[in-house]
Amino acid sequence: MSTSSTPPAPPPSNRISGTAISKEIRAELAVECSSIKSTVTPGLAVILVGSRPDSLAYVRMKKKACAEVGIDSFGYDYPETVTQQELIDKVNELNADPKVHGILVQLPLPNHIVENLVTSAVHPDKDVDGLHPLNCAKLVTAQTHGGSVKMNWKDLKSIPFHIACTPQGCIELLDRSGVEIEGKRAVVIGRSNLVGMPVSLLLNHRNATITIVHSRTIDAQSVVRTADIVIAAVGRAKMVKSDWLKEGAVVIDVGINSVDAPDTKKGYRLVGDVDFDECEGKCEKITPVPGGVGPMTIAMLLRNTVNSAKRVCGI
Repeated sequence: MSTSSTPPAPPPSNRISGTAISKEIRAELAVECSSIKSTVTPGLAVILVGSRPDSLAYVRMKKKACAEVGIDSFGYDYPETVTQQELIDKVNELNADPKVHGILVQLPLPNHIVENLVTSAVHPDKDVDGLHPLNCAKLVTAQTHGGSVKMNWKDLKSIPFHIACTPQGCIELLDRSGVEIEGKRAVVIGRSNLVGMPVSLLLNHRNATITIVHSRTIDAQSVVRTADIVIAAVGRAKMVKSDWLKEGAVVIDVGINSVDAPDTKKGYRLVGDVDFDECEGKCEKITPVPGGVGPMTIAMLLRNTVNSAKRVCGI
């Protein structure tokens, strides 16, 4: 008697799988790392302070991902009592280390440390998180049209400076899912320096018409309903409901929120800023949480590190 089971049904075709797309990108990076191995091995240094479970988990995932694609990873762990100057000294040491092409300071840092002083100490060329003020300024001032240096915004890996990983991952999800950006109306919910502002700039460079919705926006629901593309990055669980969206919208949900779930082993589950169950049927395409933007952030970190190593060697 056959014991074979029916294979699981594939996910609905309108779901954008960040898990699948990030695997595709990692495979591409593994080929790149192999091809440049005789010249350079990309190196990523990660500074971790304290023992927050979420930070420990993120760092473990990043180290594992580095090993998968052929990037050397260097870890530097400090207790919560570390001084700000000790961290800055370590950053400066890594800035001068030719084996290190990317430096990541895992956030958040303890309250006695001014985060932006530490992250700004990272040399812009090694700022693979894309958070250094000079890299942020380049994103703002880069030419969309005209100018002596025209950039190919349809190929983000060709941009000659580091772009923040999560915003870059959002655009990559759209591109690799066949979503046309040019000429579309895009609404970004949230105006943080980490996601909302840089992803708005990236969409602008791709010739979308941008509106940013924030906590002081009047009738945010009506504004969001005008969008062909919605990027939700506000940090409020299931805030965006079905009646916020126009029929056939494309939704990228950046939010990762923990909500009580007594029926689960952990006692909680992760949800996005969008009410996925309510909105999925109305969307042309939508990312789930988890399994959407999250894996892409790590993939873009790896890509920034590989790009950094190639630039150093003029490849």
